[in-house]
Amino acid sequence: MGLANFFRRNPMERPAADLYAEIVRQSRNPAFYTAAAVPDTVDGRFEMISLHAFLIMRQLRGKGKRAQKLSQTLFDEMFADMDQSLREIGIGDLSIGKHIKKMAKAFYGRVAAYDSALDGEGEETLEESLLRNHYGTVDEVPAEAVAKLARYVRAADQHLSGQDLEALMKGSADFGPFQAD
Repeated sequence: MGLANFFRRNPMERPAADLYAEIVRQSRNPAFYTAAAVPDTVDGRFEMISLHAFLIMRQLRGKGKRAQKLSQTLFDEMFADMDQSLREIGIGDLSIGKHIKKMAKAFYGRVAAYDSALDGEGEETLEESLLRNHYGTVDEVPAEAVAKLARYVRAADQHLSGQDLEALMKGSADFGPFQAD
């Protein structure tokens, strides 16, 4: 690699940052924490960000090298934010790496489970995957809350798949509304 390439910025940084900002904005919708009973905790917020990042990355998969680079840059952006968030809540430098590794492993597990469920190829339904992964820290979750979140995930996946790939490549995503009813 030449010196010029070493100092060149990743052209996907801006669109990835814009997509991540949209993921965080959508993940903060209060209806998820009320109507869908997502725990309003550090874990619950991580789950919502992971879910929305998964939905974007799912749309980028198999769409060429630029889309793959954007997906990877989005992943990097997400985990840089997670690193910063852990530091802000007082996790020490020596254990940050361990926490990030655990979070990345959890993210990849959810990606596999949700992909399988959405594609109808897994042993679990989307509702079962969400209950096991997304609500794992909650003792009792109303079935209707899980059903609402599952309906939203399916609708958001469909909504995103109908968007122009170039819009995503430029950092613009629309997940559609969360229907609380």
